[in-house]
Amino acid sequence: MAIKQGGFSRKSKTSDEIPSSSLADIAFLLLIFFMVTTVFRTDSERDIIWPQAEATEKIDEKKKNILNIWVERNGSIFMNDQPYTIEQVSEVVGPLYAQSDRRLVISIRGDREVPYMTMDQLQKELVSAGVVRVVFATELEQRMTRQRR
Repeated sequence: MAIKQGGFSRKSKTSDEIPSSSLADIAFLLLIFFMVTTVFRTDSERDIIWPQAEATEKIDEKKKNILNIWVERNGSIFMNDQPYTIEQVSEVVGPLYAQSDRRLVISIRGDREVPYMTMDQLQKELVSAGVVRVVFATELEQRMTRQRR
């Protein structure tokens, strides 16, 4: 006697659906991975002698709205760790200033020994770029910043 339809059947059948129960877990793990491996870039400190000041004022602006221009003793200019000439400053700063809706603050971090002529040329370039918010970083400001940390 042959059994036509045996009493055995599969308990689980293959599904046509993609399992989505672990999809949220995978997305969360990817998010954590990218957050942990992301490197936030900061300006490297330049070896300058800070000018002195008798008084200073805190800049109440977000860090993303401050552009540091480093001027070294020999007259070389750095923005975002890239060297520029004085003539290139207005070409670089002008579009950044316009893009920030005129909220960008230029912080000139110059060495105490920088010739006045260099600082004057830098200021003229910033004026030609349309920048009106310029501050000069000093030794007093650096001490106050370190004490806050």
